[in-house]
Amino acid sequence: MLSTERLVRSDSDYYIYTPGSLATNLFLYPSIVGHFTYDPGYRLSRDSFDSFLCIYVKRGQGTIISNGQRLEASQDQIVLLDCYTPHAYEVTKTWDTLWMHFDGPSARGYYDAITQGKDFVLTLNSTYRFEKYLNKIYEAFRDSTPVNDATLNNWIVNMMTELLVSRETSDKGAVGSDIIEDIVSYIMDHLSEDITLEVLARKASLSPFYFSRLFKKETGFTPHDYILTTKINHAKFLLLSSSMSIKDICFQLGFSSESAFCTAFKKKIGETPSEFRSNHSASF
Repeated sequence: MLSTERLVRSDSDYYIYTPGSLATNLFLYPSIVGHFTYDPGYRLSRDSFDSFLCIYVKRGQGTIISNGQRLEASQDQIVLLDCYTPHAYEVTKTWDTLWMHFDGPSARGYYDAITQGKDFVLTLNSTYRFEKYLNKIYEAFRDSTPVNDATLNNWIVNMMTELLVSRETSDKGAVGSDIIEDIVSYIMDHLSEDITLEVLARKASLSPFYFSRLFKKETGFTPHDYILTTKINHAKFLLLSSSMSIKDICFQLGFSSESAFCTAFKKKIGETPSEFRSNHSASF
């Protein structure tokens, strides 16, 4: 449904979900999910709303009031609110947010462990995995994709775990392996794209120079070589397990041309893609 609230952009949408009885007794579950863009001046104040609220700020800035605190939330930060208690938020700069009301038997436990009663505006070293699962939930409802309560629970647990692990590691300092784990996950999800060093460094919130050093330390590869090796390994799998043409494999894996793909493949494997397919698999 589209929002009709004042100072909320007209293309802002939200979806209400009623979980099954098993979910309400066992799982974490969403109740409302939405993607809203708020204009400056928007304000909402409630005494209570029976759920917890998770907001991912895609851009802009807002002010959150809860538990006697007034905190700012800006781009790439996450707000986790206990809506059973009085709360409010107001927008100072156009605020683009992906948000979810959720609840469940363990929701209070997650909330208390993550916020520790005070920090309800959170900053992750990398938001990639958190945003990935929140997007999955939003897109499932937006696109009317069938999804069961167990799967929704799994996605929300993954989101809460990201916040909880971030809380634990923030007390110990940034952990390089966690940052690189996020980046490796991003690479796997975007193999069909032209992934640049600058994009990866920005995802990790590091300079390209420092990111390259950290990536090499954690994986043994430069970012470029890791991406290329991963693409070639994927190509080997497709050559041996599918009837896809070499041209289709080339473009599915984000190579600029078939000749560039064949050259890179032969340099890594010692055979052209067609030779590899012929020498290592049966005919399709």
